[in-house]
Amino acid sequence: MKMGRDDDRRFMRGVAHFNAREYFEAHEVWEELWLIAREPEKTFLQGLIQVAAAFHHHARENATGARSLLAAGVAKLQGFPDAHRGIAVNDFRMEAKSLLAEIEAGSSVELRALPRIRVLDASGNEKTGE
Repeated sequence: MKMGRDDDRRFMRGVAHFNAREYFEAHEVWEELWLIAREPEKTFLQGLIQVAAAFHHHARENATGARSLLAAGVAKLQGFPDAHRGIAVNDFRMEAKSLLAEIEAGSSVELRALPRIRVLDASGNEKTGE
């Protein structure tokens, strides 16, 4: 499903919240889009929402919630291309999988070590200043 310009702005607002480590706010913005989305976009958004919720749980020291939501979110993002909706999905997915392995191994992961979402330009290069 192709989203409209306003939806694209809201999506990127969610990315900005996520990258500012405002995981609950990112979750809320993306959930508004998820409610009206169709497949496969609905699954993509749900994956991002679950990762954001996992990081929110991590920040609140709820390891069980973080682990289960992170696993579910990563699984939902598996079927999407390396770049989708203007973000570097593969990089994010790989970082999230690595973080999940650390959490499952019982490692303590600091909030500042959580991955950010890289925003891409039309050529597929990372945008600077994001």
